[in-house]
Amino acid sequence: MKIALMDSGLGLLATAAAVHRLRPDADLVLSSDPDGMPWGPRTPEDVTEHALACARAAAAHDPDVLIVACNTATVHALPALRAELEPALPVIGTVPAIKPAAAGGGPIAIWATPATTGSPYQENLIREFAAGVEVTPVACPGLADAVQYADFDAIDQAVAVAAERTPRDVTTVVLGCTHYELVADRIRTAVQQPDAPALVLLGSAGPVAAQALRRIGADPLPTDQDVSARGGLTVIHSGREEELPRAALAYAEGTLLAPVSTVRG
Repeated sequence: MKIALMDSGLGLLATAAAVHRLRPDADLVLSSDPDGMPWGPRTPEDVTEHALACARAAAAHDPDVLIVACNTATVHALPALRAELEPALPVIGTVPAIKPAAAGGGPIAIWATPATTGSPYQENLIREFAAGVEVTPVACPGLADAVQYADFDAIDQAVAVAAERTPRDVTTVVLGCTHYELVADRIRTAVQQPDAPALVLLGSAGPVAAQALRRIGADPLPTDQDVSARGGLTVIHSGREEELPRAALAYAEGTLLAPVSTVRG
């Protein structure tokens, strides 16, 4: 089994790690675009062009499914990706976990990039899934870039600014950018109020990984099953096969994948 993931940068690590935990025997293909990131400030047409390039690089490795592990690419490029690649290659998008967050009753906050915060896409999701729930969109300028380069001083500064913009009574924070899931513990520490119930953080990595397996009819392996064969990892940077970047190893998700990393010729 081979599962491909694409994103502008390291945001795909969280979903890749989720896939690996469910199916450690699966080969993974990670296709990102360090030469073209960030995608957020680009026009929708430009995002679509870069996303298609990433997807084509991944598709060249004949995966069974492609995960678009990027909110920006899902918003702007998912129809074009599906039009070109399906039905031969199933394409799974990433949507912020607003629906399950709202099911808890709120109040909730949605942390996302400035481009996503206030976008028609996010506003439509709020109207559809969180009507009647108190929702606070929180823009997080600089956070995704800081995560990309594992700049933890900048990460903590960006998280602190976003935490100040987050109401103290929120019960749930939706992580509306895949990069943010890599620093979920830092976000929790910054937002959690003393003597308040444990804050709920909702990302998309786990549900998207599970959906990708369902789409290709693959079951997760039992957690107690001994897996003797671990899958390989192919890393593609703007079309070039390279090693897992050093910044990835700053995160638990990157170190989980590193032992199975291989560059295939």
